[in-house]
Amino acid sequence: MTDATPRITFHADGAIGWIVFDSPRRHNAMSVGMWEALPAAVDALEADPAVRVVVLRGAGDEAFVSGADISQFDDVRDSVEANERYEAIGDAGMARVAACTKPTIAMLQGWTLGGGVAIALNCDLRIADESMRFGVPAARLGIGYRWRGIKKLVDTVGAPNAREIFLTARRFDAATALRMGFVNRLVARGELEAAVRAECALIAANAPMTMAAVKLAIDEIQRASPHLDAAKMETATRGVFASEDFIEGRRAFMEKRPPQFNGR
Repeated sequence: MTDATPRITFHADGAIGWIVFDSPRRHNAMSVGMWEALPAAVDALEADPAVRVVVLRGAGDEAFVSGADISQFDDVRDSVEANERYEAIGDAGMARVAACTKPTIAMLQGWTLGGGVAIALNCDLRIADESMRFGVPAARLGIGYRWRGIKKLVDTVGAPNAREIFLTARRFDAATALRMGFVNRLVARGELEAAVRAECALIAANAPMTMAAVKLAIDEIQRASPHLDAAKMETATRGVFASEDFIEGRRAFMEKRPPQFNGR
């Protein structure tokens, strides 16, 4: 019997800790329960002294993470207040990945969309095969996107590419992901796991304290400018979630029809 319940599993395999987004029937879309389970998975592997590097991957070969589970939105994102609770859960999961003191690798194949892009950006390295397709469909769904996530993307691919990704809501192929700098390496189909394991072997041979110190320094260097107006950006995002367009976006998705946005 196959367990169809969306979940996160994790295990250690020598020096590699594996975190698996295990909801293949939904292309590994992130449910609330999966977001809630992510910090504990990172905690467990970080605490294992045998683990030197943590790999995040999707179950099956059709997706890393295809985004948030939009079928839950009528229950968990149906008001500004409910959405803020939901965002806090997701933020905590991504922050825990980013704060992992051990090197992290996102192993990307198939669909890598929305929340999947955000999870991958919070990893240190991203290795993909040629089947990978990525995009951020927030504008197509009428969803507000938190400024910290936007900053992560800008830091990784640069402002011009970030604008194209967000404003078009297009899905990009793996070669474009490499050109933009979203992925560090691109390999042929069928070679992804071997390439990730080889990268893990290189990392595992290095000094853990050196790598942890470098990760900390890079994070500090990339901190937001003191002149950045976070309150202004957060107000704008809350306005999106209070809009008619947000309701229309999720209804259109569930009804499988094009949305009719009115800018209100």
